[in-house]
Amino acid sequence: MRVHPTPLAGLAVIETDPFADDRGRFERVFCERELAALDPAMHVAQVNLSTTFEAGTIRGMHFQRAPAAEGKLIRCLRGRVYDVAVDVRAGSPTFLKWHALELDADAPLQVFLPAGFAHGFQALTPDVQLLYLHTQRWNPGLEATLRHDDPALAIRWPLPVGTVSRKDRKAGLIDAGFEGVPP
Repeated sequence: MRVHPTPLAGLAVIETDPFADDRGRFERVFCERELAALDPAMHVAQVNLSTTFEAGTIRGMHFQRAPAAEGKLIRCLRGRVYDVAVDVRAGSPTFLKWHALELDADAPLQVFLPAGFAHGFQALTPDVQLLYLHTQRWNPGLEATLRHDDPALAIRWPLPVGTVSRKDRKAGLIDAGFEGVPP
């Protein structure tokens, strides 16, 4: 595994080393010891699988507040997505900046978001599946959402926006009072 930093501190792209032969492919996608450099308290508390049916669909931008703030390791298992992370850490020099990359089931890349980042993605193909390893369990009382189309973020989505959940559409816009989450 190779860890590639991004312009947003703590957010990292992880490149795996697949082994392929005439039987298929094998690769290690998680190693607690190697990922401890990104999060010394790295442990997996919950694993989720997301399936998105239509290209253009957007999910996000989701995060959890303390004490359930979570890190996430995300891998595309089927299809392709435009994956976006937004820094919502209070006091961060990159507060409300975003970083995006394409995750493809056929490419050996995954992304690690530390606590304090909102996450979302747009399906670039139909029938996308993402696997999430979370460092905290889901806590609906501490869940928060940023709008995918918030002018304060100005995220440039590559496809016309398709389906967005009612919950995600109802999220408020960022206002001057939004200070982020404690680091």
